[in-house]
Amino acid sequence: MLAQTATTSAVGPNRETLLKSRERAVNFLKASQAKEGYWTSPDALGVSGLITYSLLLSGVPTSDPQMEAALKYLTSHIQPDGGIYLPKSNHGNYETSICMLALEVINKDGKYNDTLKKAEQYIRKVQWDESESTPRSDVKFGGAGYGRTGDRPDLSNTVFFLDALQAAGAKKDDPAVQNAVVFLSRCQNLESEHNTTAFAAKINDGGFYYTPAAGGSSPAGTTPEGGLRSYGSMTYAGLKSMVYAGLSPDDPRVKAANQWITKFYSIDENPGMGKQGLYYYYLMFAKTYSALELDHVVDSQGKSHDWRKELAEVIFQQQQDSGAWLNKNDRWMEGNPELATAYVLVALKNCEPTAPKSAK
Repeated sequence: MLAQTATTSAVGPNRETLLKSRERAVNFLKASQAKEGYWTSPDALGVSGLITYSLLLSGVPTSDPQMEAALKYLTSHIQPDGGIYLPKSNHGNYETSICMLALEVINKDGKYNDTLKKAEQYIRKVQWDESESTPRSDVKFGGAGYGRTGDRPDLSNTVFFLDALQAAGAKKDDPAVQNAVVFLSRCQNLESEHNTTAFAAKINDGGFYYTPAAGGSSPAGTTPEGGLRSYGSMTYAGLKSMVYAGLSPDDPRVKAANQWITKFYSIDENPGMGKQGLYYYYLMFAKTYSALELDHVVDSQGKSHDWRKELAEVIFQQQQDSGAWLNKNDRWMEGNPELATAYVLVALKNCEPTAPKSAK
């Protein structure tokens, strides 16, 4: 694991400040909901699913009339094949995975057991594996895309797919999880027996990029030699997923990713992308350090960071008067304050102050 320092004081931000910020954000989202239960557009099921998920994580009860409307909207899109997506959608895996995350939060009494089981069966079918005649040697193997409708797998959708499986109770040794590790490894700039793609050795810095499939793609750009540049949000996403899949701290893939994030530790930008995708980066940053069970992170310069406190305080400073967050760089829809606010609420859930763990 990453190094962390011992401390006896609580870690994370001021609890009252966090609660006030969260309340303002929740009020913004509730005020911007359509009476039919959706946000942004009736055709943006993924956005509505993420917002519903973020509100449930933030403590809004299912008895709240607006949550009832949101859940009714999501479940009205359950399809005959078990997926939860818009009928003409090309994003079946993405939408279903996100809706599963929302429903799992509130499934303590088993109300959604049948719905979630069928949804899980649906997303398992859209993963590229032998059941679709995709051999292990194919660069697409183990990955998940928006919905298997002529697209190709990518790391972001594979992460949501894995999060949904984890929420549904899939274990580290689950075949779908282990198949996903094959794809994750091929999204990492690290040449090894796990990654012999054409891109593996061209940068070799241990970071992750979007996809090696369909000729490869990284929003961070390419090197003159054709390497796909690593960037922050995907590196955190890849590392978090490898930890979930059971890779040990001593695994070379985990060690290389750890070295990358300590070298480029930042709460001011999405490393490699600047302000692009900043709030998605915050979500992945917070969920990854939570998965690593770290209170303090020591960066490559030897500086110790209470990452919860640092991230939350930057988030508080960026909150708009309306209670929302808004990225002036509109790439990946972060100019939509409803989506950006949902990302932030999930990040803040992982930033809650806590008693320190023993030093590791």
